[in-house]
Amino acid sequence: MKVLVVTGATKGIGRAIVDIFAKEGEWKIFICARNENDLAVAKEEIKALHPNTEVFTQKTDVSQRKELDDFSNFITKTAGKADVIVNNAGVFIPGEISIEEEGTLDLMTNLYSAYNLTRALLPAMKEAKTGHIFNICSIASKIAYPNGGSYSISKFALLGFSKVLREEMKAYNIRVSSVLPGATWSNSWKGADLPESRLMKAKDIAIMVKAAYELSDSAVMEDIVLRPQLGDL
Repeated sequence: MKVLVVTGATKGIGRAIVDIFAKEGEWKIFICARNENDLAVAKEEIKALHPNTEVFTQKTDVSQRKELDDFSNFITKTAGKADVIVNNAGVFIPGEISIEEEGTLDLMTNLYSAYNLTRALLPAMKEAKTGHIFNICSIASKIAYPNGGSYSISKFALLGFSKVLREEMKAYNIRVSSVLPGATWSNSWKGADLPESRLMKAKDIAIMVKAAYELSDSAVMEDIVLRPQLGDL
């Protein structure tokens, strides 16, 4: 069975990606999140729908290096190597660079969690000369938004990380894709004075990730840019 690793996988885009891969029943899926109860519920739901899929969970705060290292070690010891990594975990803290709280940039897990987890899992992938890495960036990786502050900085940096990694992994037959979604419905939008139809569905992002994965080995979708039909919010 192939191995899928998804961070921040119990809700939103991460969960939608897990669900679309799990339909095949040919995967060992490793997921992490900060909330242990959410992980237990997600595992139960995935197994109920896709009993042939193996699901492994570990409570992980990806902003904590030791917890992230424990998660990567768990994957390596249990499965040997990853076939697909989806670096999805992240945090959004609005603010302006000049007045946001001291240390806000350090709290942004969007870059460092992807960087550290990928580095931990890459040796086995490079040795096998196969794999696909998806970094869930954002439209905010391309456009500086007002009140974006450190969030926008981290998302620009994550896109840069993807671009460098793409060049380095060509020789190892490892594909790297940057996913740049605009506003996508998730719990973080609850209470907003917007119709749900104004935002994309998490499943829309998952469909495109799966489509990119299913390309032949001779092709890679480097950038996946998705926006709401009526434009950015």
